[in-house]
Amino acid sequence: MKPPIERTLKLDERRLPAEIFERLATRGGYIMRDRKTREANREKAWESFGKPGRDPNTLGSVLDGLADGRRWVPQLKLAQLRDHWDQVVGPAIAMHSTVASVRDGVLTIRTESAVWATQLTYMIPQLTAVIRERLAGLDIQEIRVTGPQSGYRRSAYRGRRSM
Repeated sequence: MKPPIERTLKLDERRLPAEIFERLATRGGYIMRDRKTREANREKAWESFGKPGRDPNTLGSVLDGLADGRRWVPQLKLAQLRDHWDQVVGPAIAMHSTVASVRDGVLTIRTESAVWATQLTYMIPQLTAVIRERLAGLDIQEIRVTGPQSGYRRSAYRGRRSM
């Protein structure tokens, strides 16, 4: 078994923590010996307690700053539009339509049938106003409404129906 490093280097075991701490404290710019400086810093901290800039930020403000810095706002606004689509167009229309995509400033809305596509086409000015009012970070230049992708299909069986 090896002897402790203090004995090998012939250091005083009682003073070792203080010597190490002093070296680290002077390297960090904070010297514990200066009592007046410590008291002055403590007094300044007490005087500025509760003033603007001293309180911790809320989690929401930190996440908002992160989203702004990473340019996530358009994607977050698009997700918000998809989640709250029924509040934008109403529950009846929302049951028959979805937000398909947003690319290059064009919002594409897909509907179940041509009837719902026509209904939404008439609502484009109102949709534009609501989206600009509620989702300020989402840049939409145009709204396109599409009907069902498959179109009308006819049955291959043309004979009498059987039950």
